[in-house]
Amino acid sequence: MADSGNSTALLSNHVLAALRPDARDFIVDRSEMRHMNTGDVIYANGALVTHLVFPLEGVVSFIADPASNKNVEKASVGPEGFLGFALIMDSDKALGTSVVQVPGRALWLSTTDFDQALERFRCLRASMLRYAKALIMQLMESVACSSLHTAEQRVSRWLLQAHDRVAGDEFQVTQETISQLLALRRATVNAACSDLMNAGAISYNRGRMIVKDRKVLHARCCPCYDRIRMATAC
Repeated sequence: MADSGNSTALLSNHVLAALRPDARDFIVDRSEMRHMNTGDVIYANGALVTHLVFPLEGVVSFIADPASNKNVEKASVGPEGFLGFALIMDSDKALGTSVVQVPGRALWLSTTDFDQALERFRCLRASMLRYAKALIMQLMESVACSSLHTAEQRVSRWLLQAHDRVAGDEFQVTQETISQLLALRRATVNAACSDLMNAGAISYNRGRMIVKDRKVLHARCCPCYDRIRMATAC
């Protein structure tokens, strides 16, 4: 059972925050709070989905082809969404591999309790489908972004999205991780981060990323960020 006393943290998940209070209480009372550590595989592609996972902070990436050890990111999810997307599409198998990139906490709700919640609360399906639409938009934007925008723009977008999904301005992520996720050379990511540091947007040392000036970071990112954020807010 989750610690329902920390209501601010629980409301940080947008899908849950959009629910009626009785529906949200039903889910929270039946959920288990778990920590997500960097590198944790939430679901492997095709694995049986046993729980819905509602992140409260952190970043989880959907990996394109983990068998190749390249770990290219197709899309990512944080407190704006959930994992277990297949369950609202009448499937019980994970649609891709999801791996934690920035640690945080999440609520885990069993599929049995999820089925009961769907039957009792119509607002749950509506909230989840709104997020599903936003996830599709993110996937579409990501495809174009990798071809149309510069490395610095893409790195800035990824950092802004990560900043949106954590509490405070600091989070743990390595340049190596970013280079793999964005399919960029490590030297390219290093150069982009150096330029962002010189501009005063971020500071970085040994995997410790701090967003120092969000306005500067936003000015350096591609327009995909605003379009994805707008879709998530709808």
